[in-house]
Amino acid sequence: MTDSTPTIVVTGATGGLGRGAVDALLARGVDPASIVAAGRNPSKVDALQPLGVRTAVIDFTDPASLAAAFEGADTLVLVSASEPGQRVQQHINAIDAAKAAGVTHIVYTSAPHADSSALILAPEHKATEEYLQASGVTNTILRNNWYNENYERALPQIAATGVYLASTGDGRVASASRLDYAEAIAVVLTSPETAGVVYELNGDVAWTGSDFANTLTDVLGRDVHYESVSTEDHVAALSAAGLDAGTIGFLTGIDANIGDGLLDSSGNDLSRLLGRPTTPLADTLRTFV
Repeated sequence: MTDSTPTIVVTGATGGLGRGAVDALLARGVDPASIVAAGRNPSKVDALQPLGVRTAVIDFTDPASLAAAFEGADTLVLVSASEPGQRVQQHINAIDAAKAAGVTHIVYTSAPHADSSALILAPEHKATEEYLQASGVTNTILRNNWYNENYERALPQIAATGVYLASTGDGRVASASRLDYAEAIAVVLTSPETAGVVYELNGDVAWTGSDFANTLTDVLGRDVHYESVSTEDHVAALSAAGLDAGTIGFLTGIDANIGDGLLDSSGNDLSRLLGRPTTPLADTLRTFV
């Protein structure tokens, strides 16, 4: 990329958050020619070309692909990788390639209170944040809370049984829609004063399991009951449903984190960046039924 136009590279552009960020940038009037939509799947990357953006095929485990994609770029949106246990090295590869390419601003999508939280997702994000800070590249950290969309796959079972089973106790989740978080990326990229800032992003409303069941009662048009169970009983139920041990460990671990209040928040960084309220849980869930 030798074009003199300031360039923004968005990784994960074929996924929900990255694609949402590309769309939000375009909606804010950013020149498509200044956006590089980067992803791992060549056919999915090619499908983005009608947007008018540039495209690049990258693999976080292939530094050469990163170097080629980041050449001449000014800003990198590093959407966190999707493979637990491998994220840190993948992120290091991306940060190193960006620095070598002369990128002057990296926006990284992290996890809530990644520097201090016991959230099972936090350690890899903490390590990435520390490496990014040590790199010397100006950065903005977006610590995204839970997505409303994370419950899409559970809806058919809940709709069929009328039961939302979880081991979250009375813990609250301050979720927002994926597109809210994506729009925040675009706001940060078009607002110079956000450089060097760490944002804790979450939805305006933190809800409990009972609140979730009540919301689903309205959305699904049938009674939904919240069945609060112990972690042990939750493991047994998920095992009976045929889930593998790794998935069960992750789901029950997240529920335990929620029960401990690790996804609860009353902050307003996200709505303040957006200049509007965050998307209500019910509005997102209605798009799936």
